[in-house]
Amino acid sequence: MEFTELLRYSFYAIILSVMLFGLLGLIIPILPGLVIIWVAALVFGIVEGFSSAGWVFFAAMTVLMLVGSVIDNFIMGASARQKGAPWTTILVALVLGIVGSVLLPPFGGVIAALLGLFGLEYYRQRDWRKALDTTTGMAVGCGGAVLIRAGMGVIMIILWLIWALRF
Repeated sequence: MEFTELLRYSFYAIILSVMLFGLLGLIIPILPGLVIIWVAALVFGIVEGFSSAGWVFFAAMTVLMLVGSVIDNFIMGASARQKGAPWTTILVALVLGIVGSVLLPPFGGVIAALLGLFGLEYYRQRDWRKALDTTTGMAVGCGGAVLIRAGMGVIMIILWLIWALRF
């Protein structure tokens, strides 16, 4: 094996390792796993050059990254909404989640959002069972969002593998 070929395969292994780290990061709320996977693909494209097909793969990965980066908030909110929480309460809970992610990584965001939702729903309804039901709905939505984002991450890595190994 030539040195340049060895160097190329080492580069591919590094890119794949970063992508797998990003995939693992999807279960830790503070790490932007899809963005990490996307940046690794961007670095690959810059170093290797973007062919016409490369741009198509990268564009598809970009769409998945953008959609996946915001979809979890919609899924969590929709799950809480189905249980009766008003949108204003959901928005406040999501803001608390962002603050919690910054102040208490890695799980502070999820904890802050769920506790905030519970507190707001308890204050609004004066019934802890209803507040807990709404909070459980958001927690289930959070779990579903993790699965969806993980699936998107796997698809992004598969797209990169096809791009890297074929072109």
